[in-house]
Amino acid sequence: MLERRAAMATLLADRPKDLFVVPGLGSCTWDAYAAGDDDRNFYLWGGMGGAAMIGLGLALAKPQLKIAVITGDGEMLMGMGALATIGVQRPKNLAVVIFDNGFYGETGMQESHTSSGVDLCEVARGCGFADVSQISDEAGLRDLAERIRKLDGLLFARVHISPDDPPRVLPEKDGVAIKERVRRAVERVA
Repeated sequence: MLERRAAMATLLADRPKDLFVVPGLGSCTWDAYAAGDDDRNFYLWGGMGGAAMIGLGLALAKPQLKIAVITGDGEMLMGMGALATIGVQRPKNLAVVIFDNGFYGETGMQESHTSSGVDLCEVARGCGFADVSQISDEAGLRDLAERIRKLDGLLFARVHISPDDPPRVLPEKDGVAIKERVRRAVERVA
């Protein structure tokens, strides 16, 4: 298993200027912020289950950009229908990365459905994702980071992380301010 915050830092290291990130609600947002605040991060507050659809919308609206949704197993389970919509749309500039610790970390560490055998990689395959990976070690994580940096096709990856709880590092909470700064970043890059 990989440590969550370090895994996020690895995925965001040496990030190309055209890579925008939609981290899921809670831990993934805190970890993206801890890895270094960036105008290209669309932080979510109160949008449980929405990261994948926000990423899809951005990918479809701005096909010249690379979009990485990095969210947890709990959020993906809540928004599983998003995988079907993404699989039908098949944007070539979208990566969906799931940090799976088998628990609902934001609500008290109850076991999530992935602890009981739900396989998000198989769900993604069933929804039409052709490029699906299971990541459980540093070498696989570094390879995933490189594939995201060079993204040229729809990608899904499950990253097996340990159920740790590092200190929270909280980004901006004003949704309008977050949206506007991402919009300005898109204008600068696109």
